[in-house]
Order: sequence, then C-alpha cells, then structure tokens
Amino acid sequence: MKIAVVGTGYVGLVTGAGFSDFGHDVTCVDIDPTRVATLRRGEVPFYEPGLHDLIKRNAGLDRLRFTTSTAEAVAGAEIVFIAVGTPSGEDGSADLGYVIEAAKQIGAALTGFAVVVTKSTVPVGTAAKVHAAVGSTTKHPYAVASNPEFLKEGDAVNDFLRPARVIVGAEDEAAIAVLRELYRGVLRTNDRIQIMDLASAELTKYAANAMLATRISFMNELSRLCEVVGADIEAVRKGIGSDPRIGNKFLFAGAGFGGSCFPKDLRALRHTAQNVNVPLGVVDAVERANERQKRVLGERVLAHFGGNLTGKRIALWGLAFKPETDDIRESPALVLIEQLRAAGATVVGYDPAAMTNIKAQGVAIELVKDAYAAAAGADAIVLVTEWHELRDPDLDRLKATMRSHVLIDGRNVWPMAAARALGFTYYGIGRA
Repeated sequence: MKIAVVGTGYVGLVTGAGFSDFGHDVTCVDIDPTRVATLRRGEVPFYEPGLHDLIKRNAGLDRLRFTTSTAEAVAGAEIVFIAVGTPSGEDGSADLGYVIEAAKQIGAALTGFAVVVTKSTVPVGTAAKVHAAVGSTTKHPYAVASNPEFLKEGDAVNDFLRPARVIVGAEDEAAIAVLRELYRGVLRTNDRIQIMDLASAELTKYAANAMLATRISFMNELSRLCEVVGADIEAVRKGIGSDPRIGNKFLFAGAGFGGSCFPKDLRALRHTAQNVNVPLGVVDAVERANERQKRVLGERVLAHFGGNLTGKRIALWGLAFKPETDDIRESPALVLIEQLRAAGATVVGYDPAAMTNIKAQGVAIELVKDAYAAAAGADAIVLVTEWHELRDPDLDRLKATMRSHVLIDGRNVWPMAAARALGFTYYGIGRA
C-alpha cells in the first residue's frame, strides 16, 4: 500500500518506519525542513531503541522517504495518517490546531479516494472535525477513521511490530476493509483488531492512559501509608500483583509519572468531561497524587539534612522521565532539581540519553560523563530513573568516593539490606 504519514514526531516516525518494514511504500511529511534533512541523513531526532535501525534499513530499500511537501506525500496514497502534536492548552484541553490544519492540507493534496486516519491522541468528537476539514479542501471521495496508538516510550518499536491490540474506529465499510488489509502483516498470527465506533476509539486511548496512571498514583499513595504504618510497599505490590484480577503491571511505587502522554492525556480527558458536565473524581485524584509524589524525593533529601542544603552536593542518577528514552517532559527530576537548588544545594546529574535535552532547556545542573563521576564528593545520591546501568551500583566504590553516605532510591531497585550493612543511610519509597 502507498501510505502517507503527516508528522515525524514520536508517533509518526514509529508508525511510518513500522509500516515500511512490512513492505509498504511510506512517505513521512513534516513542515520543519531541518527535521526532514536530519531524517534524510539517517539520523533520528530523539532516542528510541531500535528505531534508528528500522529507519535506516527501510530508507535504504526506498520504502521510507521524508519530505516537507504534503502534496508530494499524499498524492496517490491509499491511507493518510495524521500524527501531529496535540499539546495541552491553558485550560488543559487538547489543542487540535495542528490536526485540523493537517486535515485541510491532506484534503487539498488528495488525488483520489483515501482513508484519512487520526493517529494523534485526540478527544471525542475530533473525527467529525477532521472530516469537515478534509471536505473543505477536496472534491475527491474520502473516509475518516481513528486508529489510536498504544506505544510505550522505550519499547515503541516492539509495541508497533507486535501490538497487543489494534483499535480501529470507523463507520465506513471501505475504511474498515482498508485498515484490516493494512494491519494484516502486523497481525499475522492472531487477529487482534477491534472495530468500534469513532467516539469509542477516541475515548479508548484516553481511558487506557488514565487507567495506567491511576494504578501508579494508587501505589504511590499506598507507599506513603506504608512508611507510616511500617509496611513495605514492595511486599504489598507482590501480594496484590499475584491476584489475576489485578495483575502485576504498573504497580511500582516511585517518584511519580511524567512524559508526553499521561499528564497531557489526563488533563484532556478531564477537560472533555467538564465540557459535558460529567465529573471524573478519580482522574482528578490521580493528577493531585502525582504532583504531590513528584516532591517526595526532594522532601526526603531536605528532611535528612535538616532543611538546609547549603554546601551540599547532591547527585542525581537518571534525568529522563523513564528509562530507554531521552524525554524529560514533566520528568520528576525537574521538580527535584528545583527543590534542591532552592534549598542551596549544588546539583550534579547523569543520564545515559537525556543530558542533551537537559542542556538544551538550560536546566541549572552540572552534567557529568558517568554515574560515578556524579557520585564523587556527593553528600547524597538520588536514583530518579532506573536505567539498567544504574540498578546495581558498586557500593564499595560509592562509599570510597562519596563525602557522606546517603542513598535515596526513588525506584526501589537498589539492594537495601546490603547498603545499610555497609553503613549507608538508605531511603526507599514506601519502605520502613
């Protein structure tokens, strides 16, 4: 099939590269000429494991191309994906400006029947707006569908190539047939396509992220209770996670969630509900709990040192909002840095992938080449992001290089008993 993907951000690139890997002819379009030039050189503008190789292989086979011309990308395409950003507005709503503009440009570029598919995360009712926008600039027949993405940053390529399910929102039989054919190569061994109405498909994406965020915030709130009553959140996690009705995913207590999806999508879901006078009390509570949890690590450092960090050197291990990504959007590390600097600390940090973005944003932190360089002379080390290389520290080396021996494990992955046996003051999340 000939496919066009409008937008070369996280979703657009994974989508375009993924479909090209299944033999389709894909052209990705972006209005940023610098970004397109970068992609044509075979470089990826963000870190995502496996994506560079996927792009390089399919671009080399001429199945994947990049352009700044929507007309060039869309001409002759059977399917056109809209994968542009939907940033939060001031009121928390999803800003659909880029989506609607893309739809108008797609309509103007159509040369025959095509299915226009919204891949961006959008609120209920967007499909009708996309349909109207496309229709305002074309005389060709077309159909509109919703195909929300469920990609985890850090494992997006695997999620695309081996999806747990594919949600298709469509009421046009031709659109359904085209999308079924498109995903046939992805779902060779098991048909996991779920066909539903457009509104349900649009809401499914928000509902999925809200549910996952709810599990995280619930465990974070329980971790606070555990610390007061003397329980261990890790034991509680294993106890409830072994219940098949609950399962063990997204039950890890930590420093709160961040990134480009959960916070933005919760705000957009809440805004949609407010517009139709349906209160979502659980979603409100999840957001409040998460904002409170992002301050936990800083509060722990401050409490240990009596509230004054003047002259203290605090090392942060991990700056991205999660491992295997360079994404620092709404990362708990940013909140922690502000807390520590406000109390007078010198903050030094290391992250395997995110330091370029930290530097680009002008975050006031000293960046070093590796985790142990950050630990040298530190009064405390705070684990913010549980990259694999940071999960098993050399405690003897840390004891020799640190000025005072305080470890704050924001992800409960360090060996608590071993650290305390060596004389470290160890703090976890939700652990006595």
